[in-house]
Amino acid sequence: MDDVIEGRRSEQIHNVKDRLAAISDRWAKGSPQVQGTLKRSVGLTLEATRCSASVGDVCRIEVDDHRFVEAEVVGFSDGRVLLMPIGNSHGLSPGARVIPCATREEVRVGPDLLGRIIDGSGDPLDGKGQIPAYDSVPLESSPRNPLSRQPINQVFDVGIRSINALLTMGRGQRMGLFAGSGVGKSTLLGLMTRHSDADVVVVGLIGERGREVQEFVNQSLGSAGLNKSIVVATPADSGPVMRLRGALRATAIAEYFRDRGKNVLLLMDSLTRFAQAQREIALSIGELPVSRGYPPSVFAKLPQLVERAGNGTGNGGSITAIYTVLTEGDDADDPISDAARAVLDGHILLSRSLAETGLYPAINLESSVSRLMSSLVDHEHLEKIRQFRNLSATFDQNEDLISVGAYVKGADPRIDLAIEARPKLRAFIAQRLEEKAEFQSAKTALAQVIEGLVRPEQDVSDEG
Repeated sequence: MDDVIEGRRSEQIHNVKDRLAAISDRWAKGSPQVQGTLKRSVGLTLEATRCSASVGDVCRIEVDDHRFVEAEVVGFSDGRVLLMPIGNSHGLSPGARVIPCATREEVRVGPDLLGRIIDGSGDPLDGKGQIPAYDSVPLESSPRNPLSRQPINQVFDVGIRSINALLTMGRGQRMGLFAGSGVGKSTLLGLMTRHSDADVVVVGLIGERGREVQEFVNQSLGSAGLNKSIVVATPADSGPVMRLRGALRATAIAEYFRDRGKNVLLLMDSLTRFAQAQREIALSIGELPVSRGYPPSVFAKLPQLVERAGNGTGNGGSITAIYTVLTEGDDADDPISDAARAVLDGHILLSRSLAETGLYPAINLESSVSRLMSSLVDHEHLEKIRQFRNLSATFDQNEDLISVGAYVKGADPRIDLAIEARPKLRAFIAQRLEEKAEFQSAKTALAQVIEGLVRPEQDVSDEG
């Protein structure tokens, strides 16, 4: 009998040692998983107790024996963990188990993503089956040393004549596309996708209407554009966490191809919807607004997302990013627009008044700028751009006088030249949807327009 008792005691001691070893191993790798209990649900916010999880971790909340709801930890307060459901939260009940996932979320990536359409979780939306992925990258990468980035000194050809010639962009530049609704923003993005010289195009459709997602893929992008593209779509009916993850996933995919030496074009439509998703999350957990309902965390998240784009560290790869910014009510001075201009390398403003005249793309040159253009083009090109802008601005400043017939021809040579140049300037900017204008041809066309208008001894900026 004593031998039996002693054997059982040895077995128990051995089991305890195994458990302690397992716990020690988990502590060595990170904090052990401690399951919590769902205690409260108010609006979009879930509260759990006795749950060991960090901000940004994903937890699984048990609905029944066969179904779980995934939620992201967005904060904590007074011993309670605050979570936000990633997808649908129907079926949750008080006392449900909250199970932290073991590791941070990774994005599955690989060449087979090309030509596919996925959601913010990486699941395919195009009905073409699962996507083989052989590598993984973090959903949120660590900040790069700014001194390790390669300088931006190569022209990035977007295939749009007015942008190539007058707002020249460089590989690795981050540009904002500011526009209201219905002024040709999506169509312009589709043209860039088809006509740019990028090796890979990653499109993030964040918070757009579901109808617009299909229209962009079928009409703006087209089969030719989709072949070298990856579309990450999180429509407006997705939760705020899913919309944030859609933007982060699109950026992570772009980083993967950049780090393999590819020239990547990242199109994010839109940065405003990304900011609004962060606002929903922040306000739900009690963060106070500081500017038009936007809390401080929104203005911290924007540069964190934008700074992930840019040039690589020496392998020749780059991410040239274009972020659309919605100017609600055509107000270009709302808080998100101001914040975006501060962190981007330039901006292109689409004008509703120009769009209503039939000009496409409806770019307002006076309010648009590429901050890197002076380091990408030669002095002669810069001079042609200055003359083009001056002629356009002179006409715009005197348009009211000209339109009502109050201006008398010959009163000001500068205005006379601007009136003569107006049709040619508009014809230069206008571009058909099927037309591709490469950088060199756009540069040559600009020189021909200016040389046909301005005599060598004449300076359009002279005052009289």
